[in-house]
Amino acid sequence: MNWTRRVRSWLERELPLEDLLPDQLPEYVRSYVYLFGVLTIASFLMLVVSGIVLVLFGPDWWHISPVGHFINSVHFWSVQAFFFFMVLHLWAQFFMMAWRGGRGANWVTGVLLFVSSILAALTGFLSQQNFDSQWIALQGKDAFNALGVGAFFNLINFGQMYGLHIFLLPLVIAVLIGIHLFLVRSKGVVTPYEPKPRGGKTRGQTRHE
Repeated sequence: MNWTRRVRSWLERELPLEDLLPDQLPEYVRSYVYLFGVLTIASFLMLVVSGIVLVLFGPDWWHISPVGHFINSVHFWSVQAFFFFMVLHLWAQFFMMAWRGGRGANWVTGVLLFVSSILAALTGFLSQQNFDSQWIALQGKDAFNALGVGAFFNLINFGQMYGLHIFLLPLVIAVLIGIHLFLVRSKGVVTPYEPKPRGGKTRGQTRHE
């Protein structure tokens, strides 16, 4: 069996078509709790689109152009929405124990996404080319030096921070989102807890596929 057939067989086993493109969903996914992940991805897409426009016109374009200032504002508020919905999503999945039923890898990728997004936001603030970015860079430089990683991440090096922000970190986040979505599709969304019986004792958890 060649490698293409092995990959195809693995995909057919791990992600059948009815899971990739389902036409029916469980009743419990109608809850708003299950929308936070989708809203996070929508915010990320807005970030990517507005970020590409800013990159095409240069890092200082938004200082001198009203249109650039508007695009930068869209980018900024997309960041706020991205973190707002992502934190809600993380808290919701934490209290639902979303790692149940063999979904531990899905939870790990979500946490890695959160950490990577924090680094992307930091480098974004450092790329603003204004007094705020200079102040953040100088204050953060001492913290990174104290951690012993200042030789690898120089916060006052604009070229390094800009490259991380517009290429490496977005690529990492996009790959993690892809893995995260693949795991969601292959394992399914976590089911809610069973309701307590009338006697007051909690029944055992249901088996999660």
